[in-house]
Amino acid sequence: MGQTPARFAVALRGRTILRVTRRGKYIVIVLNSGQHLLIHLRMTGKFRFAKTIETPGTHDHVVFSLSDGRRLFFNDTRKFGRLRLASAAEDGLGDLGPEPLDNAFTSQVLRARMKGKTRMIKPLLLDQTCVAGLGNIYVDESLWQAKIHPQRRADSLTASETRKLHQAIREVLQRAVENCGTTLGAGETNFYGITGRSGHNADSLKVFRRTGKACPRCGNIIVRTVIGQRGTHLCPSCQIP
Repeated sequence: MGQTPARFAVALRGRTILRVTRRGKYIVIVLNSGQHLLIHLRMTGKFRFAKTIETPGTHDHVVFSLSDGRRLFFNDTRKFGRLRLASAAEDGLGDLGPEPLDNAFTSQVLRARMKGKTRMIKPLLLDQTCVAGLGNIYVDESLWQAKIHPQRRADSLTASETRKLHQAIREVLQRAVENCGTTLGAGETNFYGITGRSGHNADSLKVFRRTGKACPRCGNIIVRTVIGQRGTHLCPSCQIP
């Protein structure tokens, strides 16, 4: 968890939350002490408010007692999540790339960050130092929308392709936000909002986990492969290497 629950209890006792923000895939809680609580949910981490008489379960690893009497549980089945206290947000987030939905993130910025990069475009986009916050689902969806094969070298993209990719990234992410995130299946480890509701962006996915189905653009069959050790979905007709 980065720090033990006991150390959190001592460090957070009596602290007031000034604001909660996000940076990349991190939740950033700014405290009145000047410290920052950095939280990365990873694959299965999630927060939930406890019921009145509920005791922590097997996978409830951190319990926050709030001033209004409620308790907030951090639940993580696979224990990949991370919580860390930092004196400033930059202590843990300084290497992150630009936020893809910020107005400052332009196609020129994206092109500059890909310049001279010989890596395949998919692993590069998943690298949080290139662009912050992109995950496997949304990289596959963005590359499909931009008609770019995930194995293309980043420095091989033309200015026109970069503009299309930039637009696709922003549109794919904005659609996911409007749809309250992507929940795949009904298992406990899937994504749920803090109220327990599932996201419905899965209905808008074009290629991710649609192996063997028809591409909604050209009708050819979507395939799954592994690129950079990540499961990758693409249309071999629309996305030519």
